[in-house]
Amino acid sequence: MSDAGDAGVPEPPKPPTDEQGSVHVLGTAHVSQASVDDVHETIDREDPDVVAVELDEGRYRQMQGGTPDDIEAKDLLSGNTVFQFLAYWMLSYVQSRLGERFDIEPGADMRAAIEAAERNESGVALVDRDIQVTIQRFWRRLSIGEKLKMVGGLALGITDPRTIGLTFGAVGGLLVGFVFAAFLAPLLGLGDLLLLGVTGSTTLQYVGATVGGAIGGAFVGLLFLPSLETSSGSAGGLLDGLSIRILAGVGLGISACLALVATGTFIGPFSAGAFESAGIYGIRGTVGILAGLGVGVAIGGLLGLVLDAGSSDVEDVDEIDIEEMTDGDVVAAMMEEFRRFSPRGANALIDERDAYIANHLHELRDQGYDVVAVVGAGHKAGIERHLANPSQIPSLESLSGTASKRRFSPLKIAGYLVMIGFLGFFFLLIMAGVQDTFLLKLFGAWFLFNGFFAFTLARLAGARWTSAGVGGSIAWLTSINPLLAPGWFAGYVELKHRPVNIRDIQTLNEIVGDSERPVSDAMSDMFDVPLFRLIMIVALTNIGSLIATLLFPIAVLPWLAPEIGGVDALFGELLTGAENTLELLRGLLT
Repeated sequence: MSDAGDAGVPEPPKPPTDEQGSVHVLGTAHVSQASVDDVHETIDREDPDVVAVELDEGRYRQMQGGTPDDIEAKDLLSGNTVFQFLAYWMLSYVQSRLGERFDIEPGADMRAAIEAAERNESGVALVDRDIQVTIQRFWRRLSIGEKLKMVGGLALGITDPRTIGLTFGAVGGLLVGFVFAAFLAPLLGLGDLLLLGVTGSTTLQYVGATVGGAIGGAFVGLLFLPSLETSSGSAGGLLDGLSIRILAGVGLGISACLALVATGTFIGPFSAGAFESAGIYGIRGTVGILAGLGVGVAIGGLLGLVLDAGSSDVEDVDEIDIEEMTDGDVVAAMMEEFRRFSPRGANALIDERDAYIANHLHELRDQGYDVVAVVGAGHKAGIERHLANPSQIPSLESLSGTASKRRFSPLKIAGYLVMIGFLGFFFLLIMAGVQDTFLLKLFGAWFLFNGFFAFTLARLAGARWTSAGVGGSIAWLTSINPLLAPGWFAGYVELKHRPVNIRDIQTLNEIVGDSERPVSDAMSDMFDVPLFRLIMIVALTNIGSLIATLLFPIAVLPWLAPEIGGVDALFGELLTGAENTLELLRGLLT
């Protein structure tokens, strides 16, 4: 049982006898007025020594008007804190929508149990597991597909499935089309075809100046035009200011690069050859973007129609009488549906909590207390089954620890392969005797390329300069280490200036649940919520580093390889390095 003194919970009286007590389990619907009435009636009738409620200390304190706990910055480095809050948000959102539908505050049954206990001078026992432990175990047991379904469920609260499908299709098509046309097509012999007959050196230089100026100018505008960001305190003002800064930077960048080409003036990396190469990539990329956009929108539209046909909004619950939600058959059907969605998730969210609650109730019963336990109807059968066989209840130690991650998840394996490939790449070049200057340039390009993407996406998510800078500066290392991620570090710094707590979830629920609010306004308002902004900063910083890691071999190496004779020569050096390594090993073994 939770420490009653720390949480301010009414202490139970001393056990009236040395005999074993009793437990009466009352299953309720957390959003049902009839359940609230049933709680008052049952506790008044039974007059128990202790009323046990399905709450932990944090939720009890919040229900009593206390301040919810902030996320500690150090906790973010555990890696999954933000995503656990995402799972908690999803579960809270569903319950909040049910509460709105039936015009009752979620958790009213627990509040009623506490009020009835105080009225009857009974003790109160907090018998549920800490919500953060539950969500952590729940999140880690979800598969990647199940996590995506949960995130999709939140997105459906903001807009309709067709919009989601078109948006993801368009964005995915743009990225895939550009990467394919600019970098992969030449490997497949389609490079010249995608140039649309443009081969003139001067024309390619002007095209390259336009493309390079636009990309570089956007970054410069984001970095060096910060004053516009403070012109308005609202999220809409921030986004408008961001757009103006980027557009101004694009205009300046294109003008400057076109002037260099027109006057024949080239400075440092801005050379005729570089602009010509950029023009080739630019034309191929434009063709790829347009083709990818068309294909992506078409696929996204079909995906949206499928999602629309298969989705069921929470409003559909009006087909079920809310009072039937406490009926055994209805609850069993709902639990079975959830188990089909995620058997491992259901184990953490339902089965383990059944055992945890039953453990505490059995302890109270052994102490001689008569207990009325007010729990969600979905837990009633499992708790009673454990109470009937107390020797089979799992220990609290096995239910209280954080669940360990799968040792060889697909993402972790992919991360280790990238790390091995990166270290092996440099090792083989060293063994081949490649000059140190080329290795330094290669490492510098890796550092800057990763930093650029991670920093830029962090800033677009609303990160402070210091937060984005930390994420960008650490991205080169975290992109080759599957145990780290730059988003954790950017979020760590961000949390020093932007407190985040559970109350943010209630704010997000209100925004997502407002069906009349335009999507653009909803997104702007969500960025005003510290939790949502933190989630976006962590996620986009990591995505930026991932994009850089994937693009580096096909976008950066071809530009650096000419220094040692081209891409073919680079691969030749790798083979030489492998041969030299084998010779060294052979010499050591013989």
